[in-house]
Amino acid sequence: MPERRTVALVTLGCARNEVDSEELAGRLAADGWELVEDASDADVAVVNTCGFVEAAKKDSVDALLEANDLKDHGKTQAVVAVGCMAERYGKELAEALPEADGVLGFDDYADISDRLQTILSGGNVEAHTPRDRRKLLPLSPVERQEAAAAVALPGHGGQAGTGAAEAPENVPSDLPEGLAPASGPRAPLRRRLDSSPVASVKLASGCDRRCSFCAIPSFRGSFVSRRPSDVLGETRWLAEQGVKEVMLVSENNTSYGKDLGDIRLLETLLPELAAVDGIERIRVSYLQPAEMRPGLIDVLTSTEKVAPYFDLSFQHSAPDVLRAMRRFGDTDRFLDLLETIRSKAPTAGARSNFIVGFPGETEADFAELERFVTHARLDAIGVFGYSDEDGTEAASYERKLDQEIVDERLAHLSRLAEELTAQRAEERIGETLEVLVETVDSVDEDGGVIGRAAHQAPETDGQVVLTPESAARHDLASGRMVTAKVVGTEGVDLVAECLFEEAGR
Repeated sequence: MPERRTVALVTLGCARNEVDSEELAGRLAADGWELVEDASDADVAVVNTCGFVEAAKKDSVDALLEANDLKDHGKTQAVVAVGCMAERYGKELAEALPEADGVLGFDDYADISDRLQTILSGGNVEAHTPRDRRKLLPLSPVERQEAAAAVALPGHGGQAGTGAAEAPENVPSDLPEGLAPASGPRAPLRRRLDSSPVASVKLASGCDRRCSFCAIPSFRGSFVSRRPSDVLGETRWLAEQGVKEVMLVSENNTSYGKDLGDIRLLETLLPELAAVDGIERIRVSYLQPAEMRPGLIDVLTSTEKVAPYFDLSFQHSAPDVLRAMRRFGDTDRFLDLLETIRSKAPTAGARSNFIVGFPGETEADFAELERFVTHARLDAIGVFGYSDEDGTEAASYERKLDQEIVDERLAHLSRLAEELTAQRAEERIGETLEVLVETVDSVDEDGGVIGRAAHQAPETDGQVVLTPESAARHDLASGRMVTAKVVGTEGVDLVAECLFEEAGR
């Protein structure tokens, strides 16, 4: 009997990392590793790191050190770093953090089982050597698909040897030539790490935009779309696992299909995904305002089971700051975009993130950003203070603001954002929502049922608390979709009462 080997995956960062972790879990399970939830119960703890901003990198280092402590107090024998921070810094991270027994890059994922076995056996696996992943694929998007087969694209999955789901019976009828699914059984190389009714699906990897503050393209590479048949197949597989809501993720979903010969492919794909048996909601994240097009807005606001949800990456609204960021738009254009969306779906959800204190940002620029945020009626707002990121163009800019000014503007806009999003939540009192139940505690005076409406993405946009009195009158479980009326708010969170005569699926 083969030796029992256990592994735990600790995931930090965004939903894209969560997909990557589940692909790693699928690869390891297929090679006989037993997945355990608690790192203290694992022979190897694999920490999927985030390398986005300084705070995220610090969290990743803390997680690695915490896992390393288990080698003295638990059964853990090795700690391995993977993910964006490991890919971005590689050997530099290994030298700075000798507590990590391995630092593996994306190119190691296909051989993750062998790498972990070598480390567990006391062998040495050379730390990853970083490289600019933008240079691994042709500059022209339409030339990338064939070349991408030789490049590691975490989260894009592959064929599984066992338990493979059948290929989708229904695929978009007007797919570009050559994009039909391969014949035979096909399933994502993925293993779910929790029982949540919500799961993310990678729509693409990488980014072709060159925002001056962002290092992501350098370690995630150029933009590569997944084939529609693979996205459909994975969505169907997730539905068979009990998933009710699928969130499509990538660095830039509005570019989906441009390397497949059809920039409007997302508009074709969304209705097909929504038609998958068992799926109750499809959510699209990471949309670029400059790339929004009327047809996509129409599909997002009018397709049954597709959430009218707009996660728009505005970043700022002052024209001079946006140009310095190598982005496009201004306050009035962005407000017009939101008005167009709400003219088609008045209760559509909208969220965004903003950077304050960017090099050269004047008081007038900051006031312009305040003007936009004040009038945008966003449901959720993330605010970040600018900091230099290694290897980015903005790191070399002059006219850097004093940290004290950055901190003041961060605190000011954060307070304003908290006030405005609470007001936006109050505007929803009286609305009728379709709420996906996610957690059910004891449904009495001391417990409650928590879910999310169409305008609320997991973990970032608030939640819906169903009143104990209304929830107690019905047998609610995680994954149930119920109709509810908003009767109150708690900050950005909504308090709602179930409408059982219209109770959902």
